[in-house]
Amino acid sequence: MTQQTIESPPATETEGPVTAPVAPTCACGTSPAVVAADEQSSDAATPAPSRAPHRMLARLFSRLPLWLRVAAGVGLWALVYHFWLPVATWITLDVLHLSAGRLASTLEFFIYDTVKVLLLLTIVVFGVGIVRSFFSPQRTRALLHGRREATGNVMAASLGIVTPFCSCSAVPLFIGFVEAGIPLGVTFSFLIAAPMVNEVALVLLYGLFGWWVAALYLVTGLLIAMVAGWVIGRLKMERFIEDWVREIRMGDAEDTQALDWNGRVAYAWQAVRDIVGKVWPYVLAGIAVGALIHGYVPQNFMAGMMGAGTWWSVPLAVLFGIPMYSNAAGIIPIVQALLEKGAALGTVLAFMMSVIALSLPETIILRKVLKWPLIFTFLGVVGVGIMCVGFLFNLVL
Repeated sequence: MTQQTIESPPATETEGPVTAPVAPTCACGTSPAVVAADEQSSDAATPAPSRAPHRMLARLFSRLPLWLRVAAGVGLWALVYHFWLPVATWITLDVLHLSAGRLASTLEFFIYDTVKVLLLLTIVVFGVGIVRSFFSPQRTRALLHGRREATGNVMAASLGIVTPFCSCSAVPLFIGFVEAGIPLGVTFSFLIAAPMVNEVALVLLYGLFGWWVAALYLVTGLLIAMVAGWVIGRLKMERFIEDWVREIRMGDAEDTQALDWNGRVAYAWQAVRDIVGKVWPYVLAGIAVGALIHGYVPQNFMAGMMGAGTWWSVPLAVLFGIPMYSNAAGIIPIVQALLEKGAALGTVLAFMMSVIALSLPETIILRKVLKWPLIFTFLGVVGVGIMCVGFLFNLVL
């Protein structure tokens, strides 16, 4: 009895899977109903690939070589970017049946700039994501460590362009820089340049206003970061760093140096999903404000409030900008609308720089690691630098 019990089940198990796919012959003695149940369970465990058209296209696209996928994406981006203006006009006038006027102008501005800014934001973040995959926070600290202060200020401000960390990254970066022994002034040069002179601001300025405005913004932004960092370093204010900062070591971040090109493209695409996914509400808000200014604010009003002839317009723009919170993608549509309404370029750039580099949320974050005297010094030095840039542009241009 015991021997039969042991031998008989294996015979059924070894024969069952072999004969199951050719049911209903039932050579193993298993009923057709059981065979059908087994087939249903196996189908449930491994569902068939979706036959939806977009799923099939996605699978086919993923099988293409990497260079062909990237080239196809860039080509599609360029096609949409080039032909979007007539599409926006068609939507406003023909689809929505709006006659020419303030409402139509406002909606056309919003529709056109929303897609254009998001397209620029996507291509820029993807490109810089590739560059950023070579620059982890640890490598950035290593490049700055041990440099002379003046050289360090220049290098730190330059690194701020290609490593555009947002204000959310200010605290861990500051801790890491202090722990690595980097001078305080060099650290501030990096923290000023990173949010203000970043790839999004430069490419959007180039796309909207031309290379000369983007170049002026780049040069003056770097000068503010370098000079402000040097001044803060000369003041020897290390004692106003919170004591607990020196006792914390920043953990190692993801090692991006060992990635191959497939990994770097995946890293850059993930950066697009993360960054664009976070900033698009600010982009829409900024474009909405810019559209309202474009359509409804009289030109003479903005020229009188923010024109080059009013000396107080630059400090007023800086004071208005500090409590606001936005990034370059969200503030540039407002800048575009202000310039169209007659505001002076220097005043508008001062407003933009103050919003990006001296925002109230960033100040609150930095309060976790800095004492108030150093925070006020930081705000004052950078604010004076921004006002100097605004006055200079209004005087020269």
